[in-house]
Amino acid sequence: MSEPVYQSIIDALRRNAAAEALPAAREAVAQQPDDPMAHRLLAAALRLDGDRDGAIAAIDQAIGLAPEDANLHLERAGLLLAERQLDEAQAALARSVGLDPNQFRAYIAQAQLALDRGDLDETERLARTAARIAPEHPHLAAIEGTLALRRNDADRALALLSGAIERWPEEPQLRHALGAAYLAKGHFAFAEQVFRQLLDKSPDNAPLRALVADVVARQGRPGDAADLLAPLLEDPRAPAATRRLIGEIELRAGRNERALELLREAMAAQPQDRRAIAGAVEAWRRLDRADDARATLDATLATHPQVVDLWRARLAFEEFADDAARAVVQRWLVAMPDAVPALESMSTIEEQAGSREAAEALARRIVELDPGHLRAAARLIDGLVQRGDHDAALARVDDLLGTAATDDVRRNLRHLRARTLDVIGRPAEAVTGWAALHAEVVERQLPLPQPQPAPDAWPPLAPMPEPARGVLLLWGAPGSLVERIAATLHASRAPLCVDRYGPNPPHDFFQRYDAAPQLRDGSLDPQSAVEQWRAALPARRPQVKPEAPVFDWLLWWDNALLLALRPQLPEALLMIALRDPRDMLLDWLAFGAPAPFALASPEAGAQWLAAVLEQVAELHEQDLLPHRLIRLDDIANDPNALGQAVANALGARTAPTPAQALPPRFAPGHWRDYAEPLAEAFATLAPVARRLGYPEN
Repeated sequence: MSEPVYQSIIDALRRNAAAEALPAAREAVAQQPDDPMAHRLLAAALRLDGDRDGAIAAIDQAIGLAPEDANLHLERAGLLLAERQLDEAQAALARSVGLDPNQFRAYIAQAQLALDRGDLDETERLARTAARIAPEHPHLAAIEGTLALRRNDADRALALLSGAIERWPEEPQLRHALGAAYLAKGHFAFAEQVFRQLLDKSPDNAPLRALVADVVARQGRPGDAADLLAPLLEDPRAPAATRRLIGEIELRAGRNERALELLREAMAAQPQDRRAIAGAVEAWRRLDRADDARATLDATLATHPQVVDLWRARLAFEEFADDAARAVVQRWLVAMPDAVPALESMSTIEEQAGSREAAEALARRIVELDPGHLRAAARLIDGLVQRGDHDAALARVDDLLGTAATDDVRRNLRHLRARTLDVIGRPAEAVTGWAALHAEVVERQLPLPQPQPAPDAWPPLAPMPEPARGVLLLWGAPGSLVERIAATLHASRAPLCVDRYGPNPPHDFFQRYDAAPQLRDGSLDPQSAVEQWRAALPARRPQVKPEAPVFDWLLWWDNALLLALRPQLPEALLMIALRDPRDMLLDWLAFGAPAPFALASPEAGAQWLAAVLEQVAELHEQDLLPHRLIRLDDIANDPNALGQAVANALGARTAPTPAQALPPRFAPGHWRDYAEPLAEAFATLAPVARRLGYPEN
């Protein structure tokens, strides 16, 4: 279902046009029966039309498809107000207010509807009106608390709802809202307690059971969560999404056999469910059942040959670019001749086999189908460059730019244009192109964390605890290619925590920008900071045994963190990815970085990078914490050498499994080609480059 269609339903809901919203929402569900958003909009339309039971049934369908979506549970709670009966449409509510301004329930109902459609200002207006009639009412408190939560003010929501629950401890909507507030604050144990109390009174409430299980899983107890959800499978009408959810949780619990059973069932019922496919692939890999995976996926593809994710999963069980992989892609192209992912896979196979002309022919077809496809366009342009036709290469990029359909495609092509300028030896123009792209997004990116000055004296390094659990802290500045070390660890199935780079990062002292200055001025207690980090580990890596080593990929580094690590975490080993600082700046400028730090200009980036790397030099020279510097200058594009370097740093006898072939980056020393356009920035970096052992020129 396209966004414009959804938007028309939302617009109708905002205008209280039930007669327009309801048929459109029903059509959305008919077209996309597996999309929770369609059912969610239908619930809102049914509520607007006065069909409370129908709205509950629709929201339950949405929850069945996305049982981990807390907002759906919150909306369901709004439908279950004990004293509220929406027997009439919104127009009737409006009439009742017009006839009798003291109709408290009507104001509350309208406020709930406004919340559902995201109109927070209207919700606040209606809540103020309701407060003039009955300021001490649990439903008003629930609306006010939920409104604060929707405005991302979890502290105020928690204060409002905690006070209200003391006065009305049996009010279910208050309990739902309080549980949601605890979730927003990350207080999962309190949220579990609140929701379990509701579940004890309604043990047959499947959506509530799913919510409790989700909260349990977030606390690092996936096995308990799966057991809590198991009764849902006794219902033969349980949707495939429920089996997929439980299978995913079983996978997190390490119960791979049960996980595979459920995920296969979910995939059989919903072959287009990307999460079910991905979960099954992971379970097959863990159980080393490639033959079973091939057979199951081939059987599913026989009846569903148009599902791209199934083909990708099938290809994952072949060595890429060998004859078996080629055969899979050939079958894929028979089923879907114009599937860009299939054409791209075959183009890569041809290129690795040395058939450059065939690879370019496929790339031309991809660009015809998808003019903004960056990799295919780059392949064609590289071919022109390698044949020495530089003007044609640049002209081709400019032609593509002239026909770009969207801003995103245009931005990708501008990246490609700057890269092409680099390849054909026009570095000043390449710098101008890259810098402009960075400058355009500065306001939407993370500010650069400012390095703190060193203290007069460092606290003593505490003795190693016995027994000591291994703790590896991985970090690298932008341009260091630290992500390649992370990929190597991941390929070796090390329990690497990568959540600091995802949508739900932890809120510990390694993540918060204010931690470094607070440790420096003494306002953050080092022991409390480290204890909070330890306490969050089970929820961050629920599938890992508690005693297993910790691998934590940090977002940023500041030596001020040593004020906590030296006395409280002496078992930590800090692994730092490093390259020539001038190559790092150039790589950051051309390719970006895993952490989307703002790069206002090459000069500003150089000043910050120099300050950060001065701290690395100080840490290394004074050996302030056990650490390893992994110099990636000559090995960044060699997965085997990279794996061996990681093994050497960890003292392992064998090298980790190398990551798959990585896209090449600039060769070491490429910064010299930019000595003139980046002269000022490189002059800023020269002192720290010398200090770290890199040559002057």
